[in-house]
Amino acid sequence: MRGSILIFPYMKYKRILLKLSGEALMGSKNSNIDPAVLEQYSEEIKAVKEQGVEVAIVIGGGNIFRGGQAEALGIDRVQGDYMGMLATVINAMALQSALERHGMYTRLMAGIKMEQVCEPFIRRRAIRHLEKGRIVIFGAGIGNPYFTTDSTASLRAIEIQAGVVLKGTRVDGVYDKDPEKFPDAVRYNQLTFQEAYQKKLNIMDMTAFTLCQENKLPIIVFDMNKKGNLLKIAKGEEAGTLIS
Repeated sequence: MRGSILIFPYMKYKRILLKLSGEALMGSKNSNIDPAVLEQYSEEIKAVKEQGVEVAIVIGGGNIFRGGQAEALGIDRVQGDYMGMLATVINAMALQSALERHGMYTRLMAGIKMEQVCEPFIRRRAIRHLEKGRIVIFGAGIGNPYFTTDSTASLRAIEIQAGVVLKGTRVDGVYDKDPEKFPDAVRYNQLTFQEAYQKKLNIMDMTAFTLCQENKLPIIVFDMNKKGNLLKIAKGEEAGTLIS
């Protein structure tokens, strides 16, 4: 209504960068992209967006192709990395369509020029999209080989001045060892960057992790598949492991 003021409940984070893995899109059907996962993720993201949080997303491409597969296939590493970047664009387009079906406005921006399907990444334009209430999805990594989508998430989060990087996974935080293999694995509620280094915990690749540490950007690792977790984190409630 014209002239009305929307009052949102308190949210700890005004702007977030959500990092999703490509493998997670496979869901239980073991297909490249499971529509049920897209539906679930869209509902979770919409719940946060409706509370006034500005949302940016980076999604991997491992369900389609990983750059690390290149060598085994006899493909040059650089060529393989570019193939992986294109895989992330496919996933980003699928997620974009799902979000728009749920009534959200989106923009897809890529590190590689492909004007027919997405905008090139321009920092000021990305921030403006967020300020206008659009969800911004970053595809094609940073446009260069030898960098992971974790590094893309950290870099883009810093560039758009996000308050936190939220790494959505299949487990509810960071453990001292793989909880899917070891039932006695111990979960951490909070860690400093230094503690994570010392314990050699595999949270993100070293480039991504160092970027966050040097720029004092916190990371939260959480279970994206548990309903309501994303909204809890946006409110400042505990739902994962905080690294800061």
